[in-house]
Amino acid sequence: MKIINTSKLKSSSTALISNSIANDDIKTKSHKNYLFIALILLPVFAFIISFTIGRYAISIPTLFDIFYSKLFGLKINYPDTLLTVLFKVRIPRILAAMMVGAALSVSGATYQGLFKNPMVSPDILGASAGAGFGAAIAILLSFNIIEIQICAFVFGLIAVSLTYFISSIISKEDNGVLSLVLTGMVISSLCSAFISLIKYVGDPYNKLPEITFWLMGGLSSTTTKNVLFLIIPMVFGLIPIVLLRWNLNVLSLGEEEAKSLGVSTSRVRIIMILCSTLMTSASVAIGGLIGWVGLIIPHLARMIVGPNYRILLPASIFIGSTYLLLVDDVARSLFSMEIPLGILTSLIGAPFFIYLLLRGRRGWI
Repeated sequence: MKIINTSKLKSSSTALISNSIANDDIKTKSHKNYLFIALILLPVFAFIISFTIGRYAISIPTLFDIFYSKLFGLKINYPDTLLTVLFKVRIPRILAAMMVGAALSVSGATYQGLFKNPMVSPDILGASAGAGFGAAIAILLSFNIIEIQICAFVFGLIAVSLTYFISSIISKEDNGVLSLVLTGMVISSLCSAFISLIKYVGDPYNKLPEITFWLMGGLSSTTTKNVLFLIIPMVFGLIPIVLLRWNLNVLSLGEEEAKSLGVSTSRVRIIMILCSTLMTSASVAIGGLIGWVGLIIPHLARMIVGPNYRILLPASIFIGSTYLLLVDDVARSLFSMEIPLGILTSLIGAPFFIYLLLRGRRGWI
């Protein structure tokens, strides 16, 4: 009778299991790499397709021909109307839509990580309501479009600064985040009340429609100056968040655990809030109140790439920029009259959020 060597059998089975796990890790890593490449290509594809959509359609061969001629200084044999639409209307609007979508998505993901709450959105600390209040004052005083955007931007920063200052006075060590959120809700409600007051006292035939339309959100009046105005807060807000995004993973473990790992939670929270507010205020200043983007896009990114913020934040940038660009394409081409962007994002975002709530109730997430 042949004796089986059990030690060799155990070692061979262990090696098989190790090889299987290693192969699974390689497959998973390869799958994530392909997925991330697809997310990078997504906004590029949307960027090109958006030029062909609109009342004045531009074909892709014409688009590449114009860009090629412009790049190498060749003569462009196309009508001036087409060039005006391309360079002064469509390119600024497309770039603004992508930048606003990326800014709101990253701000939403950052706030959700800071407050460890997936229901948090960029306007939780009053940035959106404060920017809306500033814009309403500027419109009431008959400011021009640049002054309206500057007022919206400044008032958004003031609202969040006021929120943080009040919460730091009334909060205690164990409920600092809760005090910050509650104070933000109060400031948002106060700004909304002032907006309603301005709409009430404004001229019903001139100022009231203008304020109402601006608050609905839209990029119809976007110019090259608006894009340049948006670049500065985007750079100063996005770079620190991307560089410090690993801290959001540590903060999700809890305040004490993060401090034990050497993370200065208060300093990280101030930097993240300041940068997110900077991008949110600039986005509202350019596009008005565009809701739901900062709430649903981080959820969608989390469903695709997982909860790791090292991957989640870049994914939110790519998905958010693509999403708002495509929604803006629909807004300017679906009907003869342009639909306000905030209406479309609400019509899309609310049903999707209900779906997420139902999915969470069934225990799928």
